Amino acid sequence: MDEESQKLVTDLVAAVPWFAEDYECHVENEGGSLPHVFFWDVTQEVVASFLSDGSHGLDWEGVLGFLEAQSARGVPEADVVIGTSFLYSLPWPEQPGYALVGHLGPVMAESFRQIRPAG
Repeated sequence: MDEESQKLVTDLVAAVPWFAEDYECHVENEGGSLPHVFFWDVTQEVVASFLSDGSHGLDWEGVLGFLEAQSARGVPEADVVIGTSFLYSLPWPEQPGYALVGHLGPVMAESFRQIRPAG
């Protein structure tokens, strides 16, 4: 496990305590922290929150802001996790929640265009 992708996860949990219980369960179930696997759950929760009109409890805009700031750092290991396990896993154009893509900050929006040029 590389240090920077692990730091991304622990920094996310520190910045967004809403994920603390999910992270604890993840570590217990996986026998440790697996950033790519955890970020699948993060993506699902962000999309659910986006679609919930505020009833979900997670501040999806805060999570996007955190990930944008992390993306702007230019740390390759963190960028790989954000790109492959968050951006690539966002809903596709015909799926509910795709409009979330329009809320990505400039750094993540550019990464998204590179990862999924067709949307």
